[in-house]
Amino acid sequence: MLKPVEEQLAIIRRGAVEILVEEDLRAKLENSVKTNTPLRIKAGFDPTAPDLHLGHTVLIHKLRQFQELGHRILFLIGDFTGMIGDPTGRNETRPALTPKEVEKNAETYKQQIFKILDPDRTEVVFNSAWLDKLSPKEMIELSARYTVARMLERDDFHKRYNEGHSISIHEFLYPLMQGYDSVALKSDVELGGNDQKFNLLVGRDLQRSYGQAPQVCLTMPLLEGTDGVKKMSKSYGNYIGIDEAPKDIFGKVMSVSDELMLRYYELLSDITNDELEKLKADIASGAIHPKAAKVSLGKEIVARYHGAEAADHAAEEFERVFKQKDLPDEIDLHEVNWDDAGEIWLPKALQEAGVVASTSEGRRMIKQGAVSVDGEKITDEDHKLKKNSERLVKVGKRRFVRLK
Repeated sequence: MLKPVEEQLAIIRRGAVEILVEEDLRAKLENSVKTNTPLRIKAGFDPTAPDLHLGHTVLIHKLRQFQELGHRILFLIGDFTGMIGDPTGRNETRPALTPKEVEKNAETYKQQIFKILDPDRTEVVFNSAWLDKLSPKEMIELSARYTVARMLERDDFHKRYNEGHSISIHEFLYPLMQGYDSVALKSDVELGGNDQKFNLLVGRDLQRSYGQAPQVCLTMPLLEGTDGVKKMSKSYGNYIGIDEAPKDIFGKVMSVSDELMLRYYELLSDITNDELEKLKADIASGAIHPKAAKVSLGKEIVARYHGAEAADHAAEEFERVFKQKDLPDEIDLHEVNWDDAGEIWLPKALQEAGVVASTSEGRRMIKQGAVSVDGEKITDEDHKLKKNSERLVKVGKRRFVRLK
């Protein structure tokens, strides 16, 4: 049996930026409860990157909430649209992926999403199943259902047009293709980041044009990274990857501000709305120390992706290393590529060892005074390591590696 409508709405609203239109959602939920028919909940993911971080999981976590409310989840992998490239937020045309890249990334996504979603209650679909079959005539008919004027209402298109930047015709097709996905799947609700609002509304308009009941569009925020400022992204070095080592996930969660911790609770935690409100009140009153709440959040997130035992061990090691100033039990050993002079640029060594995502992040960490070698802080971003039997490197407060 589906839960009462008001109870469902309270859960669905949590963390959402907008629900367009909530009265439509209420009507769909009422009919769903009355007929005991699950709603069709869609979210699309272009396989443009092979690894998920917590920012990506905000939408997936909301899908699971719908799943637990008894609705049917349609996890759409945009293998067709991924080869067009979503121009959202870009001031220039985004390079398209090759079919091989799309296939590889899509397979990785499928493996990762079931750490959050119940595979028995999730239907994974690929939009090439219907978009590949559109004939030229049908594509023209689809294009005729939307105007250039409406396309130019989209912020990034509008800005690029006014600034004289090029907009390729195929970029106009992207929101049409994503919108047509909703028609093909007959979705009742589509989820997306708040940067996807225009694309979601195109789907709503196209459904109406094709004689279907228009979907409800639910947008979720872009999660801030560990710096609490920029959106979580590997390129900013502020991400928490779900496949990272348990100790790294836990340590990064512990590094976020108290304010950001509560936002992570709202968007990523399984605690109920009542429990969340009590937690906020207890922190405000001093009944619970923010660090204790952060430990609970870190353990919950690590347990989700690595299991409860790994979460307990990560918490214990964090306490031992950062309170007692000990080294971790296990420190990875990496053999780096020394040059002919027996040297290596430190940012490159950090990247090769996997403790930073790029040499740019390595340079940034060095400039911030967050890198030490054999206990000596390094602040020169041009610093080169000289070949030795083994060097102990520390990056930030929680990343250790031995370089061979």
